[in-house]
Amino acid sequence: MSQERITVMGIGNPLVKDEGVGVRVMETMMSTLSFPDNVTLIDAGTMGMGILNLFQNCDYMLVIDAVDGTGEPAGTVVRMTPEDLAPNQIKHSMHDIRLVDVLEAAMLMGAQPAVDCIGIQVLDMDGVAIGLTEPVEAAVPDAVAAALLILAEHGVVAELQPEASADGRILEAIRTWAAAPGHEELGA
Repeated sequence: MSQERITVMGIGNPLVKDEGVGVRVMETMMSTLSFPDNVTLIDAGTMGMGILNLFQNCDYMLVIDAVDGTGEPAGTVVRMTPEDLAPNQIKHSMHDIRLVDVLEAAMLMGAQPAVDCIGIQVLDMDGVAIGLTEPVEAAVPDAVAAALLILAEHGVVAELQPEASADGRILEAIRTWAAAPGHEELGA
């Protein structure tokens, strides 16, 4: 079993159709799998420099994100380096930051984890809408399988868990507009 400090990070905005696939993959992993204590799963949302601290607390990071412009059909899952991801990473404005830019800032702070990426080719990101297109939703299990294969290269073995984690239930509640876990306890 690996003693590396490993972070699996899903990136994306679930309010912009297929752009949310990285977060959807995290939801699936958090809801169905348990990992050793040295592995942390994180929904990093739309990223930015606010995630710099995540790079300081790990030896290896696996990033899962939507990509466009790969030339592959929608729903294709591709293993990439951060440099390969950069030209295909989805940016919504000139203020967006690419993963390679965050990695460069992390290196300036002394953090240099090894990083691999899983990209999922998108179909539609026009307008604001929750939910993935059919080919991208169908690719979620493939992306989870790809993540598990890459993590196995680092000695990580995940186990099926009978009940979703709290983080997985919260992400599912957001996606499905259901009451969040613990909602009934708050008297709402």
